[in-house]
Amino acid sequence: QVQLVESGGGLVQAGGSQRLSCAASGRSFSNYAMGWFRQAPGKEREFVAAIGWSDTNTNYADSVKGRFTISRDNAKNTVYLHMNSLKPEDTAVYYCAASNSNYHSSPPYYNYWGPGTQVTVSS
Repeated sequence: QVQLVESGGGLVQAGGSQRLSCAASGRSFSNYAMGWFRQAPGKEREFVAAIGWSDTNTNYADSVKGRFTISRDNAKNTVYLHMNSLKPEDTAVYYCAASNSNYHSSPPYYNYWGPGTQVTVSS
């Protein structure tokens, strides 16, 4: 079992920056690929970014490419999502997830999920 808890959400103005963190506990964190997903009201959960077991392999949704950066610190069992140039359409609940497969963009490949953290971007 892996337990995940996100933090760092809140209210930010458009054009601003925010960093989300996801702390993991349980089995070996470094054995899991990690992903960030988000879900806005009335919309399906969508892929944001993913990172492999090390920090050399990453994947981003086109909507965040160039603005968001995913990273991980295996010594701290933590994965981060650095968000820059935020837009109102980035408003959503952000979830981190762990996969014992690869750094996929599809939610079914992820085995464990955090409860989510709200990010609200005001215009």
